[in-house]
Amino acid sequence: MELLKKLEILTDSAKYDVACTSSGVDRPGDGQSLGNAVRAGICHAFAADGRCISLLKVLLTNVCIYNCKYCVNRISNDVPRAAFTPHELAELTIQFYRRNYIEGLFLSSAVIRSPDYTMEQMIRALELLRNEYHFRGYIHAKTIPGADPSLVKRLGLLADRLSVNIELPSEESLSLLAPNKTKRAILAPMGQVRDGMAENKRELALYRHAPRFAPAGQSTQMIVGASPESDYHILRLTEGLYQRYQLKRVFFSAYIPVVQDSLLPSLDTKPPLLREHRLYQADWLLRFYHFTAGEILDEDNPNFNPYLDPKCNWAIHNLHLFPVDVNTCSYEMLLRVPGIGVKSARRIRTARRNGRLGMDELKRIGVVLKRAQFFIVCRDFHCAHASRETTVRALLDPAAFNTGTEQLSLFSAPAIQQLASEGMPLALASRTVEEEAVACLSKQI
Repeated sequence: MELLKKLEILTDSAKYDVACTSSGVDRPGDGQSLGNAVRAGICHAFAADGRCISLLKVLLTNVCIYNCKYCVNRISNDVPRAAFTPHELAELTIQFYRRNYIEGLFLSSAVIRSPDYTMEQMIRALELLRNEYHFRGYIHAKTIPGADPSLVKRLGLLADRLSVNIELPSEESLSLLAPNKTKRAILAPMGQVRDGMAENKRELALYRHAPRFAPAGQSTQMIVGASPESDYHILRLTEGLYQRYQLKRVFFSAYIPVVQDSLLPSLDTKPPLLREHRLYQADWLLRFYHFTAGEILDEDNPNFNPYLDPKCNWAIHNLHLFPVDVNTCSYEMLLRVPGIGVKSARRIRTARRNGRLGMDELKRIGVVLKRAQFFIVCRDFHCAHASRETTVRALLDPAAFNTGTEQLSLFSAPAIQQLASEGMPLALASRTVEEEAVACLSKQI
């Protein structure tokens, strides 16, 4: 098979992996080797939907011995198959880099022959890149569950970031939809990478030229919408993964129906993109805003509000904690005010040491006063006294009602799409659902 045809097949097969980041590691060029990696990430090329595509994201092979029901590459699915040799993949990466198409590599693979054999092929490709081509750019590699621990260690010494996909939110769903995989086989390499990074940190403290093991950390990805778990279940799992395995990121992938199966949503089911969006917002709250999963959702309210982002939803259900004085309240409480982000909270904490802040100062700092005004007190302002409807309307997430373009309309609330399918004009459907949402949410305050 021609190399171009292989590339076409294997890049298309890799499009369902979303953990495509390059942040977290610095490796400057040394004047003799090829390439570099920067902590800020690689951001020079974007797709039409705004996603960075500066990494060559490709599978080593889509030939798979597993039969995961949700996967387009499962053994029982009739799709074109291809496989790179390690030399082909290394050469392709270098040629793309020299043409300034990419600055790094995102490498994953289906399981060919066995997990060990697959990992050996991936390692051979990365060894060629690092040792023969002297490539110092960013490399993100997927660990194959079930592979020998020694192979995971070798891979971690070659790649900047490792990841192993947890795939599904529960062991029950995993056994049902991916019978060849087990929770233990997935979590074992996560623990090994965690321990390997800790050991490497101690080694570097003694000898700064020691080989670095996965310097950009590890991440994982789970599919949302293929199984019946609630948002609360997914969020608690995410929180546990961060705490137990020190992950850099947990990525969420809205399930896109690609194969027909009685255990999966039908092929005409739209991807739950708004739900994916809410999970990323909640993930941000866990990592940077000092929230816990139990504060964002609970057993009585196990799913996200489609019309409010998680932070605003928490705020309107905890109005007894507001208003807060931005000049005296804790940093943690500042982070919980709608309209105040991490940067704004840090700036407020610094600026208020020099005097009491007013609305003009907060605006210059970057506070979104349209939202924050209902929750704060400052030098010349004492909380906006507005009706419940006005407060809710100011907090509504525009993404839930946006019908401006086809891409953004995918994020619209399901009710809008239903009304539109019944013949109502899209703009009118959006306004109708918005008014109903305001009325309903106002009663909950």
